[in-house]
Amino acid sequence: MPNLWPLLKHQTGAVISTAVDFAVMWLLVESHTLSPVMATAAGAFCGAVTNFWLGRRWIFARGPGTMALGNQVARYLLVSGVSLTWNTLGEALLYRGLGLQYVLARIIVAVFVSVAWNYPMHRWFVFGPTRQVTS
Repeated sequence: MPNLWPLLKHQTGAVISTAVDFAVMWLLVESHTLSPVMATAAGAFCGAVTNFWLGRRWIFARGPGTMALGNQVARYLLVSGVSLTWNTLGEALLYRGLGLQYVLARIIVAVFVSVAWNYPMHRWFVFGPTRQVTS
């Protein structure tokens, strides 16, 4: 049986980060500060900061051989930028294009992006073990 602990930790971190993401989005929409689409981008940014911290410190924490912080930040920014784009485009498609309620649209998009993009990229590209180059 495969070790499910890393996946469980990732999903727990995703729930926490998503709670931050959705709370920011909801507060910005309900306070009439931003439209649902723009609030999605702001919420995703706040969720990403939370998720990076959890990923580095708890979800994918490694001992010796952990990639340097600057390298992880650069990789995380790349992956999160794409994730933010997928989330924002998905919200626009489902909310504006199909007329779904904005929170329902956000949930559908968030689950899809988390499973299809974030988990594999975080596990192998951002927080994966460093590889030593031998000459």
